[in-house]
Amino acid sequence: MNCPRCHGLMVGDDLLDIRESYLPMWMRGLRCVSCGNIVDPVIDRNRTSQRSATVRQLEPVALVPAMHRHAKAA
Repeated sequence: MNCPRCHGLMVGDDLLDIRESYLPMWMRGLRCVSCGNIVDPVIDRNRTSQRSATVRQLEPVALVPAMHRHAKAA
C-alpha cells in the first residue's frame, strides 16, 4: 500500500493508545516509512465520515423561488 500523504511505503505496525482509554489499547495499523503518517481503522473511519460530510456541504442546492400567496394574476 502507498501512503495517502507522500505515496511512500506503508508497513504494518502495532499502535498503542494510552491517552484515550482507561487501559492501554493495542491496535494494528499502517505507518509510512517516509513521512510517518499513520492509518488505522479509527483514523480511516473518521476521515471517511469527514469527506462525506464535506461532499454533502458542497453539493449544489436547487433554489426555487418562493410563491407568494397574495400574488395577483396578470
